Order: sequence, then C-alpha cells, then structure tokens
Amino acid sequence: MNPLKQVAGVVSKPVEAVSKALQTPTSRTTPGGIARILRPRPSLAEILDGRIVMVTGGSSGIGRATAIELGRAGGTVLLVARGEEKLRETADEVEAVGGRAYIFPTDLTDMEAIDKLVATVIDKFGRVDILINNAGRSIRRSLKLSYDRFHDFERTMQLNYFAPLRLMLGLLPGMRERGFGQVINISSIGVQTKVPRFGAYIASKAALDTVSDAFQAETQDEGVRFTTVHMPLVRTPMIAPTSLYDNFPTLTPEEAGHVICDAIIERPRRYSPAFGRVASFADSISPEIMDFVRNKGFKMFPDSAAAGRKGEAAEKSAVEQAVSSAQRLFVDITPGTHW
Repeated sequence: MNPLKQVAGVVSKPVEAVSKALQTPTSRTTPGGIARILRPRPSLAEILDGRIVMVTGGSSGIGRATAIELGRAGGTVLLVARGEEKLRETADEVEAVGGRAYIFPTDLTDMEAIDKLVATVIDKFGRVDILINNAGRSIRRSLKLSYDRFHDFERTMQLNYFAPLRLMLGLLPGMRERGFGQVINISSIGVQTKVPRFGAYIASKAALDTVSDAFQAETQDEGVRFTTVHMPLVRTPMIAPTSLYDNFPTLTPEEAGHVICDAIIERPRRYSPAFGRVASFADSISPEIMDFVRNKGFKMFPDSAAAGRKGEAAEKSAVEQAVSSAQRLFVDITPGTHW
C-alpha cells in the first residue's frame, strides 16, 4: 500500500472522531462561556486604552507586524530586541500609523540585561499591562546530526524559555498587585504535533507552555491571564535557512500579528490551529499511531544544508528546492506543521 495513503488513513481516524468539534480554524478557550459570547466584542483600541504593551522580538517578523497593528489601534508599545537600528525602524512605523513606541535594545540571552530592562521599564512607565513573549530561536536538525551539538538545546532554552520566564518573574508581581495583566506566549504547533527534527525547539516551547499553565492556576482569580498561541508555520527570517519551506503554505507575519492582537481582545487561554488540536487529541489516545505518522514525515523530508548534513555540499540541494507530489500531499494532510 502506498505510504501516503496509509498516513492519510491513520490521520483521518482521529480527525473524524473530533471533526464536529473542530469546525473553526482556531481554538479559543475563553472564560465566561455563553455570557462572554453574547457580550459585545470590544475593539482593540478600547482594550489598549491606557495600557502598556511589551513586545519582544519587535524588530522584525511577527513582533514587528504585531507592533504595527497595535500602533494602528493607538497603543503604547515597548519594543525589545537586540538590534537598535531595526527597533527604531519598527518604532517609526508604529508612530506613523498613530501609536506610541519606545525602544529597549536588549540581549535577551543575558539574564542581567533582562533584569535591567524590567527595572528601567518599571521606573519609566510604572508597569507593563500586556507582555508578548515573541522573541525566539528555532533549530531544525535531526537527532543524528545533534549528537555533538548539546549547545543547540542550551541556546533554545536560553532564549525561548529562560528569557520569557525571567521577564514574567519581573513583571508578574505588578500585574498581580494591580489585579490585571496578560502574558501572551508565542509557542508553536510543533508542541502539539511533536514534529521530528525540532526536539530542541519544541522542548523549549513546551517548557514555557507548562510553566505558564502552573502560573495560571495560581493567579486564576487575580485578573491575570496567560495565553498560549500555538503558531503554525509563518514566513519569517527564522525559517529562511530551510529552503524546503519555500514550497510550504505559511501565514504571513501580518496574519500572525492579527492572531496575537485578537488574543489581546479575547484573552483566551490558548489559540491553536485545527490540525494542532487534532494531533494533540490523537496523540493522547494513541501515541503509537502518531509516532507512525511522524516517522513517515521524518523519512519523507531531508535535513537541510543549513543543518550541516555530513558529507554533502553546503549549498541548497535540488531535493530541498522541489517538493514531490507525495511530499505535497503530506504537507496538505498536516497543514501548518513544519517538517
């Protein structure tokens, strides 16, 4: 039997089991049930009135697009990233559309620099109402190529987990004291689908997801909301080294930014793509079936030249640049997933 037909059959079973519950593209677990649904939806401008929003990774990609949309709604945005020049460019764009922007060039892998950032912001503004932990590092590299690269796991944990955790520990006391706050963590559909080659990346994101769940349990009645966004593949500089993704359907940074701004309005616990929810549900029922699916995907797509394939040229190969009909079908079956 054709392996792709096998995969399609395996995936279709859990899909059929939960399809009626998954008719919308995004899961929005919001408080208040029916009463919240019937309430008029506020605008982003209304939500941001008098609020201060911090966006990490604000110099490009999702962070930049989010900041501009916040600015269009009249928001006050604190932009954090390493590069001062690009931060200034984003700040100019935010102010050009009607917002207020302040830049804070910071190396988020430096814990002392984060502490200084928190102290500076609190001294200048008194608070941060909404923290968007967007800055991150992704590494696509198989286990075989990772035996001597423990530092890959250290680097992803440093930026993707320890940095946002340090920010939360610095800003949450004020949020709890004031009885209002929101932390939006940009996670990945990979945490739900547990994709191969991304062990370092999804482990760091899963750690952030889990610690936020624990924090939410402690602050549930204090007006503080933790929102996890399981973002599907987005066309940003982060995925540029993997030329295979040139053939994958992706969100634009602007579409991803809109999801984040929507999360500010809705204040859900999680935003998740439909396939991510299907995969997570199927995995909870039978991880063995999902292991089979993931293994098929792993065998179907190669490591990229950027991952350092041993014994191969460093330039982009033809197999990376072109996607076969079988690969295309697999991508269509698993939308938003980065193989």
